[in-house]
Amino acid sequence: MKNKALKKVLVSFGVLLGAVAVFVAGFLVFASVTTLPVQDIEAMEINGNVTGKVDKNREIQLLTWNIGYGALDERQDFYYDGGTGVDGESAEVVQANIKAIKDKIKEVDPDVFFLQETDIDSQRSFHYNEKASFEEDFKGDTYQNSFARNFKAGFIPIPLNHPMGNVEAGIATFSKFQITSSTREQLPIPFSWPVSLVNLKRCLLINRSPVLFSDKEFVTVNLHLEAYDDGEGKTKQLRQLMDFMQEEYDKGNYVVACGDFNQTFSNSDVSKYPKIVDWECPVIDVSDYPDFTFSMDDSVPTCRSLDKPYFDSDKATHQYYMLDGFITSNNIKVNSVKTIDLGFKNTDHNPVVMSVTLD
Repeated sequence: MKNKALKKVLVSFGVLLGAVAVFVAGFLVFASVTTLPVQDIEAMEINGNVTGKVDKNREIQLLTWNIGYGALDERQDFYYDGGTGVDGESAEVVQANIKAIKDKIKEVDPDVFFLQETDIDSQRSFHYNEKASFEEDFKGDTYQNSFARNFKAGFIPIPLNHPMGNVEAGIATFSKFQITSSTREQLPIPFSWPVSLVNLKRCLLINRSPVLFSDKEFVTVNLHLEAYDDGEGKTKQLRQLMDFMQEEYDKGNYVVACGDFNQTFSNSDVSKYPKIVDWECPVIDVSDYPDFTFSMDDSVPTCRSLDKPYFDSDKATHQYYMLDGFITSNNIKVNSVKTIDLGFKNTDHNPVVMSVTLD
């Protein structure tokens, strides 16, 4: 009798293990099919009809903003940063946040603006097509635009009590100057299989615009570098970025890279934002790159911690960061750089605006 009972237990256990193995295998197949396929370099679609060229005699205004997919507003925290949430409060709130972000961009009226964390079809933003929403408001006869996906997963199973679900998102650049070429350049992926299947495939979105009365190009790079690696991924991604910028600068082109670096610049004074949470922001030593100017406005933080909501908490208990800024080649004169303090009302990042002139 004991042997029969033991046999039943072993059979049941074997069936359970088999079912788990089938489930895991099925999920890995699904994740492999639905993850973002990437190439080293890929041409991106250019939308809109703009013919204007960059004028060396005119000031150019640039804006970069991580919009937190319209969900990471002042009422939200984020699971990966020590909070509990992964998505927005509601579809209506997400759309209201996106509208407020668009209204602010219209008020600034930049010549070129760069967006990170822009969703196309994601559970976290209630499947609101933010890319299409921006394209609708910034019409093709005023702005051209291009978009590069850096995140696509059919289902992200964590956190287990409220999975993030499907995600499709990327980075977008809108320009009042004609875009003659737009390419997506894949950056090194620091995560191994199978974690890489449900993680971002970070990239550079590189646009080229002609310069009036010149054979040189105005080259812009939109980026969102690694956040959750051990540091090696950021280092490799930065090296690839700077190698590209150096190559373009050596050609005589005018090069701007901007976005969310998930790092700060060594020429920024971050002493006013003391470390509170465990994560310590890595620092880029700007002296390693003498042909380039690194610009952040450290008078206002560009990002706040997401370990807890912001609106009803003691602001002194939050971690603040300098993560968003610009790198420009030394043939570009930086006239000003300013972080607009919006109190993190609609996203966990503040926008940064730069004014430049081509030498």
